[in-house]
Amino acid sequence: MHHGKFKCSKGYIYLEEIKLINDLHIHSKYSCDSEATMEAYCKRAIEKNMKHICFTDHVDFNKNDYGYGYYHADKFFEEYNRLQEKYGDKIHLLSGIEFSEPHLYRDELEKLAKYPYDFIIGSIHWIENMFPCEKTRKTYPAYKFYELYWQEVLKAVEFGGFDCLEHIDFPKRYYGELVYDEIIMNEIFNQMKKNNIVMEINTSSLRKGLPTSLPDADLLKLYKNNGGINVTIGSDAHIISDLGADNDYAKDLITQNMLSEVIFRQHKLFQVVE
Repeated sequence: MHHGKFKCSKGYIYLEEIKLINDLHIHSKYSCDSEATMEAYCKRAIEKNMKHICFTDHVDFNKNDYGYGYYHADKFFEEYNRLQEKYGDKIHLLSGIEFSEPHLYRDELEKLAKYPYDFIIGSIHWIENMFPCEKTRKTYPAYKFYELYWQEVLKAVEFGGFDCLEHIDFPKRYYGELVYDEIIMNEIFNQMKKNNIVMEINTSSLRKGLPTSLPDADLLKLYKNNGGINVTIGSDAHIISDLGADNDYAKDLITQNMLSEVIFRQHKLFQVVE
């Protein structure tokens, strides 16, 4: 972390602390639920003096998901490469995907992983045919849904094949509460360490009315206690105005829990130095 320092006739003036903004979770028109263009993100990132942005569009193979079959890697890279050439001297662009339920669609993940992505995020959205929508919440109370959810997360991190586990407490976005048992969380975090999977701090919940990020200090402390140290920051933006949103909140969590922010290039981890 550093400060701006300028000399004037009366001595040195220290400007407000400068923080580098990285956003490793962004959705563009190549996701089924976004209409934002990659170029608009690039322009906005440059305006905000951001350091790195990573496009991580949805890849869904659950046939109940309305994004099933939507993503096309070739079309994505055609545009990404053009923008890399156009804006690469102004902003560090990174390519990625958000792959749902990677342990269930292993062949599909292996096929996509052959593309030159920098970063692959793994996520759990579906528990068989259940998504934590209103209908599911009427049938499954929070404690029951979380019980099923954590088992699925554990299977995903045991399988591996991705760089980062995103919004680990995803049901909190819909149930408005967090339910977990430390025993299974310790198993999850140990498997993440074993398979070199880092944690994401996802700030989208702060824009959806929740007072905490996904995850927040509770699970981050357990992550740290189990040997986790590295985290990425992602806004989970689906519109341009959300790019880099609540980055300061995530950075404060990192500082408070003595964690380290990282980015990925070609699946190699690099620490962010302020």
